[in-house]
Amino acid sequence: MWQELLLSLIGMILLLICVMVGVAFLTLLERKVLGYIQLRKGPNKVGLMGIPQPFCDAIKLFTKEQTYPLMSNYLPYYFSPIFSLFLALLIWMCIPYYTNLFTFNLGILFFLCCTSLGVYTVMIAGWSSNSNYALLGGLRAVAQTISYEVSMALILLCFVFLVGGYNLMNFMVYQNIWFILIMFPLSLVWGASMLAETNRTPFDFAEGESELVSGFNVEYSSGGFALIFLAEYASILFMSMLFVVIFLGGDIYSVFFYVKLVLVSFLFIWVRGTLPRFRYDKLMYLAWKSFLPFSLNYLMFFVGLKIFMLIMF
Repeated sequence: MWQELLLSLIGMILLLICVMVGVAFLTLLERKVLGYIQLRKGPNKVGLMGIPQPFCDAIKLFTKEQTYPLMSNYLPYYFSPIFSLFLALLIWMCIPYYTNLFTFNLGILFFLCCTSLGVYTVMIAGWSSNSNYALLGGLRAVAQTISYEVSMALILLCFVFLVGGYNLMNFMVYQNIWFILIMFPLSLVWGASMLAETNRTPFDFAEGESELVSGFNVEYSSGGFALIFLAEYASILFMSMLFVVIFLGGDIYSVFFYVKLVLVSFLFIWVRGTLPRFRYDKLMYLAWKSFLPFSLNYLMFFVGLKIFMLIMF
């Protein structure tokens, strides 16, 4: 028993180290791609083609002085970025590996629970800063995340009916034909919901720089800001991984899987370089008037399909 526990622990630590390295190079990829979209080079001064740049950024951020507002609620202010990163890394435990990680039968529910808890970290970060801009950013993030979680959960329920379980392993077993080919509209809605869930352009209202001066993280500097930043990119990477598992034939043991993962992550960056920020009321309208009825209709279709199959066979 102790041996198995130790193996699980080693597996967890290795996975988290790999995720953090992946996050580091995702930031580099983003800066390079945005640079070329804007007809410039991106970071190219540190080392060969700027490859060690993320590590230099990390050293710079973590060695800077930690400032905090005098009127802030110190403990929640201090701990919310730590808890945010903890949750972003905890979600990775339901990744469908055969090794001693926590690939359990309720993996999809575990994912939904962790993403729901992620809302609280942003809300507490915004509120405890005791700044009007931060509070507004936090409130926007909460409303936005809750709205898009509804359509995400319904889309995931469609797949639960399709593969017959909450385990992410089922997607590897049953995906002889990629689900994106038979459910392309659903994949587009899922893609937009992913962007909204991870607070990315065009849905980055929580940190709307043009009106909220960096939003909920306006009072954060050095380490706290770095942790929020890491949490955001870890969740982007996880959402990309989930998209590949669900829609693009998620055989996690092939090299091709990781190529697809990089391509989906690249789409996040491409969208950021191309689209301007939405208007906030349009964002809510899209969630409740478009995505919710759409995903509900799909859910009804899959429930009907499941009942029909049970009656027939």
